[in-house]
Amino acid sequence: MAMKNIDYIMEYVKEFLDGKRERWEFELDFGYEIETHWNKMKREDREYAELIYDRLLEDGADAGIDLGDDEYEKLIRRKYNDVKSIVAEGFY
Repeated sequence: MAMKNIDYIMEYVKEFLDGKRERWEFELDFGYEIETHWNKMKREDREYAELIYDRLLEDGADAGIDLGDDEYEKLIRRKYNDVKSIVAEGFY
């Protein structure tokens, strides 16, 4: 099954990490993007979608709101890599 919505969200995060999106844009829009794509993400792969929500949104973007720019980027990068590793290893 294609994972168009999950891939979109992961690419959205990667664009921030690659410097193609500003922090303010990412902070303002990431939660909205998750919400907009949530139901379709769950249909594509519920566990992967929940992993993204837990790691990248709750433990990442939302938890890092008070961090400086460098620390925020490092947190998001760490959470992004965690998600990629967990999915690659099939531990979700």
